[in-house]
Amino acid sequence: MAAYLSPLSRCLVKYMITDTLPTPSKYRCLARRHVLRGYPPCTSSSPGSSCPTQSPASRFCSHSKSVGLYDSLVHRGLLKEDGQQRHVLQQLAQRQRTLKNYCNSIYLNPSAPNEEPRDGSTNLNNGKDPKLRETQNEGDASPEKEEPAPPPPPPPPRGFYIYGDIGTGKTMLMDMFYSGVENGCKKRVHFNSFMLDIHKRIHQQKQSLPKRRLGKMFTYDPISPVAMEISNETCLLCFDEFQVTDIADAVILKQLFETLFKTGVVVVATSNRPPDDLYKNGLQRDTFLPFIDMLKDYCQTICLDSGTDYRRLDQTAAGKLYYLTSEPDAEAFVDVLFDELALRQKSVPGPRVLTVQGREVTLEKTCGSIAFCTFEELCGRPLGAGDYLEMARVFDTVFIRYIPMLTLTLKDQARRFITLMDTFYDHKVRVVLLAAAPLDQLFVHSGGEDMRDRQLLDDLGLRGEAGERLTLFTAEEEVFAFQRTVSRLMEMQTERYWTQGDRSNSKTQTNTPEVHPDKHSPPHSVLLQPEFTNGK
Repeated sequence: MAAYLSPLSRCLVKYMITDTLPTPSKYRCLARRHVLRGYPPCTSSSPGSSCPTQSPASRFCSHSKSVGLYDSLVHRGLLKEDGQQRHVLQQLAQRQRTLKNYCNSIYLNPSAPNEEPRDGSTNLNNGKDPKLRETQNEGDASPEKEEPAPPPPPPPPRGFYIYGDIGTGKTMLMDMFYSGVENGCKKRVHFNSFMLDIHKRIHQQKQSLPKRRLGKMFTYDPISPVAMEISNETCLLCFDEFQVTDIADAVILKQLFETLFKTGVVVVATSNRPPDDLYKNGLQRDTFLPFIDMLKDYCQTICLDSGTDYRRLDQTAAGKLYYLTSEPDAEAFVDVLFDELALRQKSVPGPRVLTVQGREVTLEKTCGSIAFCTFEELCGRPLGAGDYLEMARVFDTVFIRYIPMLTLTLKDQARRFITLMDTFYDHKVRVVLLAAAPLDQLFVHSGGEDMRDRQLLDDLGLRGEAGERLTLFTAEEEVFAFQRTVSRLMEMQTERYWTQGDRSNSKTQTNTPEVHPDKHSPPHSVLLQPEFTNGK
């Protein structure tokens, strides 16, 4: 992910709240000093509503085109010149112009508001007797002709599906594109968070149904109404880390995105997988394949793979944040580091209960915005993306102790750990780890067969090669995804990342314990200014 400078955002929010706009000279001054981040999506959700007037922040974007911003950052030494990145950004910049003031209302309401239906269901004579209409037409030399149907709307703009190896800059380019789109109806979200929201909306749709009466059967499809809700809220969706590992997601994606695409929603996504490898060897993958074809029809596929993981280059460490249990006194060092950071809080250590969708998740040791957890607490229990999102909202620093060597027999825990790190990385949560093995050796593709897998294979009636291919049992998807986790954890140990995660002066945190300002610096290090890096 790309990093941004926060003072500009606070300045612009202040101007928008007071409704007092800065002068053009002040805008130019801000442009020289800061990098602009994307702005919140359109909040209008009424069917057929048009996109709102652009905010001052959106108008400011027009002064900083993506390619120019990229070249400026390269010139200032904040980015390294990468020909592939620049080529991709040029293609994205063309779509920025297309999406300026774009609105998908014509796809939501294709008929004109005052247009009469052509299905014969209403009286075509404005309440008069149809027989009278026929009598009047009998002697008419030029009978009244039915108006021709209006032409269909043009196809909506195509989106982009950008894939490539880890750390090559996919997210950074998508964020530059998103920031430069002069349109208020846009939304940028991590794909895990998006799917979590989809499942919540589907649940709410089902809850709103009338109770089924005895002996009365009916079927109801909640996916299309949910897709229409989203189409009414936004016309541009940008996804980070598009991936499909769950059969529940795979089942609903085709119908969900078919409605989104047909109602004019433009999708821009990043992924480590090419489209044809999505949900590779997944359970019932044949039913998922039509979604891949549809995705390639509505999104231009771009490969960004320069062979360089920029997260691993020129990174200044923030101090020792990854400890091995085999190191002498490693656990004691972690305890001391927690005590040092806890002293800067306005709270005392103790347990904390988080409420997630009506469930309670208890963490045994926390202090203000710091959590002191074990691997078993976070990944040994049946927790998911929703639980981790709530932790990311409440805590800015999380200690994770006693991480074991992750083998095939622990692939459920490995899946949760990957989701946990994706969520923490996306929300700039800082982590201190105590693990049984070095980071690049933490996940191994071995460890024997899980008896639960064997039982499930027997229940599904799968034998031999058919069962061996399924990633549900081989952990192939986890092995692939863990490479991204390793790359991200490398970056999460840098000074720049630690600085970005400092929420001591942030006003975006709500319902969290107050912390002392300017006291969340990494131990034994000097703070660095946040900036873009090629590999985010």
